[in-house]
Amino acid sequence: GIISFEEMERKDLRELLKKVKQGKISIPEALEELAQLPYKDLGFAKLDIHRQFRKGLPETLFCKGKTPEQIESIARELFSQKIPFIATKASKESYEAIKKAVKEARYHPEASLVIVGKTKEQKGLVAVVTAGTSDIPIAEEAALTAEFMGSKVKRLYDIGIAGSHRIFPHLKDLRKAKAIVVVAGMEGALPSLIAGLVASPVIGVPTSIGYGTSFGGITPLLAMLNSCAEGLAVVNIDNGFGAGYLASLINLQSTS
Repeated sequence: GIISFEEMERKDLRELLKKVKQGKISIPEALEELAQLPYKDLGFAKLDIHRQFRKGLPETLFCKGKTPEQIESIARELFSQKIPFIATKASKESYEAIKKAVKEARYHPEASLVIVGKTKEQKGLVAVVTAGTSDIPIAEEAALTAEFMGSKVKRLYDIGIAGSHRIFPHLKDLRKAKAIVVVAGMEGALPSLIAGLVASPVIGVPTSIGYGTSFGGITPLLAMLNSCAEGLAVVNIDNGFGAGYLASLINLQSTS
């Protein structure tokens, strides 16, 4: 299986299964108890080795701010537990640390993303859109995350407000998607425009791309939060992973 149960209290698990067999607790009650099973304590980190069972999606390793040694240790433990994972905001140094623990790790430098494990069978459709070419790295983080979680992804890049006529040839694809991620910097207007044209949920991702008064992404963040377009939600600045994760959840629930 994907997850090893070696770290769980086997005695407690056997007792739980006995209770189910004897009819003392229901299957939903047993699942609720299983969802509370422990994490793996590495001292500097507490790994949620049970997230795949509880949420249906695996653990994530956020690399920024961690030492190469910490990254390697976390990757090694996750791999030993047979848990597929994504490492986000990963530099080349972070990738090399993961590679020491997991030879099969795959690095996507443009997205600053490392993927360990097989991508799930993909279904449904998530569209990932960028306003400009400079927004592609964050969009790729979203797209690769959604694909890893089991969603088909359609990429539509560089169709921003500076030439809004570029959007309309892609409306058919946008309207097919179960969820749409729209990545934009500068003034962050593209998510509002697209949200006004489609019925699917739109997830806006403000990026730190822009001139001085963009304030490192604050301007597009506030613009998206103040949108009057229905069906638009917003994640934090440069959070492609969060957008891809949420879009995949929406897509998979609507296609299950």
